[in-house]
Amino acid sequence: MCLGIPGQVVQMLPGYGDQLALVDVAGEHRKVNVGMLPEATVAPGDWVIIHMGFAVEKTDRAGADAAMRGLQLLGRGADSEVPP
Repeated sequence: MCLGIPGQVVQMLPGYGDQLALVDVAGEHRKVNVGMLPEATVAPGDWVIIHMGFAVEKTDRAGADAAMRGLQLLGRGADSEVPP
């Protein structure tokens, strides 16, 4: 099992074999490789779970919220306090 961070696809980026998306992750836009989801069509508005820069799973808003709650329990979510 790996920890994954949820994000919402903002747009697909041109080139890169249609495998790169701009994803909103807790308010920050990140480039994410979606090539590990060959069977799933990824489009703006879709939610994905990201691990090490790769989308490893397509999900919905409820799944993204559940993933974020899990990260918050571990002290890693958006509302968690980050030590200096």
